[in-house]
Amino acid sequence: MKYHCYFVYILKCNDNTYYTGVTNNIERRLLEHQSDENLNSYTHKRRPVELVFYSEFSNIEDAIEKEKQIKKWSKKKKEALISNNFDSLPILSKKTFNKKST
Repeated sequence: MKYHCYFVYILKCNDNTYYTGVTNNIERRLLEHQSDENLNSYTHKRRPVELVFYSEFSNIEDAIEKEKQIKKWSKKKKEALISNNFDSLPILSKKTFNKKST
């Protein structure tokens, strides 16, 4: 039985934004992001990009689910993940509400 490997990855773009994606070949995909291959991609005008995080999955459905989850995260939460600051992830998930002063 052949083992399949999938990666969820985060790129830091030169404008300090993050791009999250999924692939089965992280080296090839990074080269594609750095190339002129897709002129309409999010990363094309934000190059160079830097691979700052990746996680490996054996199931593509799990990888896609994690990619979608991370894409919804705030920049601070993505940076906590990138920094391996896993303890702060639940805290960064909570909504804060400003109290109106009267």
